Amino acid sequence: MITNLDGVAESYDVIVVGAGGAGLSAAVFAALAGKSVLVVERARHVGGTTALSAGTVWIPNSLHTRSVGAQDSLEMASAFLSGVVGTHSERKLRDQFLASGPHAVELLESRTEVAFRAYPTHPDYEQQVNGAVLRGRALEPLPFDGRRLGKDLRLLLPPMPEFTLFGGMMVDRRDISHLFNLARSWQSLRHSIALFVRYAADRLRGPRGTRLVMGNALVARLLQSVKKLNCAIVLDTTVERLLLAGGRVEGLVLLNGTHQRTVHARDAVILAAGGFNHHPKHRQQLLGDAASALSLTTPQHDGALHDLAIAVGAQIGHSNLDGAFWAPVSRRKREDGSTALFPHFILDRSKPGTVCVNQSGRRFVNEATSYHRFARAMIEAHRHSPTIPCYIITDAIGLKKYGLGMVRPGALNLRPFLNEGYLTAGASLAELGAKLAIDPGQLEETIARMNEFGRTGRDLDFGRGETEYHRINGDAAASGPNPTLGLIEKPPFYAVKLYPSDIGAAAGLVTDEWARVVDKRGVPIAGLYACGNMANSIMGGTYPGPGITLGPAITFAYRAVEHLRSAPRADG
Repeated sequence: MITNLDGVAESYDVIVVGAGGAGLSAAVFAALAGKSVLVVERARHVGGTTALSAGTVWIPNSLHTRSVGAQDSLEMASAFLSGVVGTHSERKLRDQFLASGPHAVELLESRTEVAFRAYPTHPDYEQQVNGAVLRGRALEPLPFDGRRLGKDLRLLLPPMPEFTLFGGMMVDRRDISHLFNLARSWQSLRHSIALFVRYAADRLRGPRGTRLVMGNALVARLLQSVKKLNCAIVLDTTVERLLLAGGRVEGLVLLNGTHQRTVHARDAVILAAGGFNHHPKHRQQLLGDAASALSLTTPQHDGALHDLAIAVGAQIGHSNLDGAFWAPVSRRKREDGSTALFPHFILDRSKPGTVCVNQSGRRFVNEATSYHRFARAMIEAHRHSPTIPCYIITDAIGLKKYGLGMVRPGALNLRPFLNEGYLTAGASLAELGAKLAIDPGQLEETIARMNEFGRTGRDLDFGRGETEYHRINGDAAASGPNPTLGLIEKPPFYAVKLYPSDIGAAAGLVTDEWARVVDKRGVPIAGLYACGNMANSIMGGTYPGPGITLGPAITFAYRAVEHLRSAPRADG
């Protein structure tokens, strides 16, 4: 399966560039269609940003919808996307995604190692829009035993250390629920002990945990499928040029170190190498004054392949509301000198007893909104008043129960976080405000108003807790009338700085409903396809729900191969 350039053949039916979720899916679908496949990856690991993600896949009306008692339909999902996305993407592409997504999932689960489940409650983010549902559309990969990969486990990009426990134990949403309840439930205690024992045994035998969850599980399942289907993969290899002949892309020029090699594609080249996120020119053009934001994407998302595609006639889409998808992050130096970015998705912002303020000590957003909307609000507010960084604040009770970012719930030793400046503490709100250079009186006023909302259960300023999405991400076991609002009154008080970060590209190569890359006239470039964050998002730079990047990535990888089944071959 894994080879170097010396072991690469002169030609393949399909060449896939990129070994993340989109690229490996394209390789699997092509191999299932009887095609010979080569996967080219720039990094030394497979997985890309998918391996670092939650691995959630948004596919309405899949075979898992009824497993959680969800009521859904094609009409509901279409109305929902139209209400959220509007004219920022073509309705035709969205409709094809909705029609093909369930078939893509069914094919993967029936003929490969890929397996999903629908979480009992995992709502669309924009619950106020007609057609939104609380469950059934967001699919999560089942945990995978990494030992089944054998020595190829070393090829899988490890998860972010900050998203693991004890230096590498991976946990998913179900595990986190059990860990929070291990002192109150025998079932949760047994589950948690099993996790600890398994991880301890893994570390006695090797360098990492082998119980893989979330994005690592999805990539591992795809990698195991690629192995079984005899696809070739070459790592640490860049694409120097796309070969264009007679208006058709017919192959690639590859480079590994000083070794250059030309490989031909009899059917197609599928681009799935991630977004433009680290390309200075494209980033500035597509993100404007938000270009200075941080990025959670892997370094290989540098837009180099976009430039090669543009050289053969492709174009980047400009219809998106935003050029990227966003999340708030906190940052901290690791022991090796690298910078860790921790995305604040749901574990703290939406919990009772927290508030987020700008540098004037005032709220600027509904803290329980989606991470994309939160970071967008931060960027927008900063244009009028200093908001980057902003601060998430809680009290002694909130820190113990829910943690703040990299500070785990119930953490006993806060000294390292305090010494490094990641966490700021104050014996009073006035002291905390002074340390953050915030007017103490304004901060006290903001917290007093939040405490009143916590008592009444109504956020009169931003509507926190008014949708099911807000409330589900709160704490149903907390006392009080609103599970996402609570009191901030027990000293000491704590704060962590938050910054906006992109988590993936929304803008990408313009494609048609079959994932064919099109030129400025809208004419497909023969032999060239794109999916994943290489392609312009059908979500139009909006963020309707969890997994709205991976769902279309897998679906349009499937549709690209479906088109190849009937397309004429280059060799006749």
